[in-house]
Amino acid sequence: MTKLAFGKSHVPLSPAVRAGDFVFVSGQVPTDAKGSVVAGGIEEQTSQVLDNIKSALALAGCDLADVVKTTVILADARDFGPFNKVYATYFPQDPPARTTLEARLMIDIKVEIEAIAFKPQ
Repeated sequence: MTKLAFGKSHVPLSPAVRAGDFVFVSGQVPTDAKGSVVAGGIEEQTSQVLDNIKSALALAGCDLADVVKTTVILADARDFGPFNKVYATYFPQDPPARTTLEARLMIDIKVEIEAIAFKPQ
């Protein structure tokens, strides 16, 4: 099996990596194209993160419908309800398996999400 990385980052990681029929998307944070954290609360940040995941998946020829698993990290578990409401709009049918946990994040943000997609070559 060969590994193929997609995209570049200002930190030592690849936004997406294909390994066989799976695409692994690194944890995405709520930053815009210029690298600035988006203004707003959990809803705005969740939308930005999921848009960033869509962009990373596109680099590997995938989309959100190909996602089979996500791992969500919330800075504050009390944000789960509003987060979940936004998340559901991105996966309206057959949502992926998901793990959600609360942890302190590396920068001052409210949410980070990583994803695994399955798309046979």
